[in-house]
Amino acid sequence: MLDFLNIKKLAADAGFDLCGVAPCRHLAESEARFRAWLERGGQSSLSYMERNAAKRFDPRLLVEGARTAVVCAVSYKNRTGEGYPAGHRAKVASYACTEDYHTTIRTMLTRLFDALRTAHPGLGGRAFVDTAPLAEKQLAVEAGLGWIGRQSLLVTPGFGSYVLLGELILTEEADAYDTPFGEDRCGTCRRCVDACPTRAIAADRTIDTGRCISCHTIEREPPESVNLDGWIFGCDGCQSCCPWNLRAPRHRNAAFDPVFDPLAMDAAAWLGMDEAAFEALCGRTPLTRSGLARIRENIHRNTLPEEPSGR
Repeated sequence: MLDFLNIKKLAADAGFDLCGVAPCRHLAESEARFRAWLERGGQSSLSYMERNAAKRFDPRLLVEGARTAVVCAVSYKNRTGEGYPAGHRAKVASYACTEDYHTTIRTMLTRLFDALRTAHPGLGGRAFVDTAPLAEKQLAVEAGLGWIGRQSLLVTPGFGSYVLLGELILTEEADAYDTPFGEDRCGTCRRCVDACPTRAIAADRTIDTGRCISCHTIEREPPESVNLDGWIFGCDGCQSCCPWNLRAPRHRNAAFDPVFDPLAMDAAAWLGMDEAAFEALCGRTPLTRSGLARIRENIHRNTLPEEPSGR
């Protein structure tokens, strides 16, 4: 049986700011809400969201013999996440200014998993970092880390929503589990809803990806255009205004130090890059997902007359 307190200690040793432990079960209510979102077309161009819906909400369908979910979170808040000056037309989401979190968090999870297997040689399981159909935000709520905010993101009391998640789905039970987070601490606040220039945040705390700026700058382009509001990769608009993020400390894990400062770069700086310069500056960051050509395209869209933000 896994030692609950030791899991928490080993997660902190691996560099995580938060760790919660939950039993693996079917998250039926979350799955029902997700399927309703799909039915009304909330996924827009993100067709991959339609696959493996059942697996997404039951870790036991992803890992044979799964018993325990260890949900880890690390803060990545940096200066960029506190907002851009008015008129800045080359905004980059703050998480994308660091080395690709998929690689960083997987390394941290591997360290944690290896430490657990030292104490439990027969322990099986699998690590997840946002690359498989796993409802990680809902699992984080189950593991007591926070609640789903009005902008659809996990919000934690100590670090706000500027956290990245990673999970271990393990084949042994723990000797104790965290209590699911049962509070909604958004209260009557609607800053995130009001801050979204494209009205992408729905009343049921889901996102209409057809209107979401992040989707329009990174993913397969939805059929209808929106005003990008100066963003060229991702969007922090619904986060930089959040009171929980305004009071949260900046990150303390050096692995999430920014590798470049987009506040110091205007559109001309991006347009003046060639592929070699882009690779040198951004080659270890999530910006490689879209590439320089897509970033240039987004910059040009931001210099055009504003498009309607509604449908």
